[in-house]
Amino acid sequence: MQLTAENKLKKLILVGDRVLIRPKKPNEKTGSGLYLPPGVQEKEKVQQGYIIKAGPGYPIPMPTDDSEPWMDQEEKVKYVPLQAKEGDLAIFLLSGAHEVMYENEKYFIVSQNSILMLERETEL
Repeated sequence: MQLTAENKLKKLILVGDRVLIRPKKPNEKTGSGLYLPPGVQEKEKVQQGYIIKAGPGYPIPMPTDDSEPWMDQEEKVKYVPLQAKEGDLAIFLLSGAHEVMYENEKYFIVSQNSILMLERETEL
């Protein structure tokens, strides 16, 4: 499989309630016109970025059946879906995020617990 910009993240599978976030480019200038050095925005406790991929959600325990132990059973895991969806702008706590480099780009893996707010574009 040839890796392109469209399919390079399709191989990634996020586990549980985690989301993959591409950080939003910080403003280099303050509202008053001062230019900030690159490291200032990265040290903020709250960051923002776009959700690229989302995990399946929180797993629900399977009910126990009193079926025969010799029967072949498939384990079907059910999940409570995440509130965060792909394409949302997420504002999250940096303390709950794990920074990863993938294909020379910086991403954050964040649990839904660390997401403070979502902005979603909805069609009217």
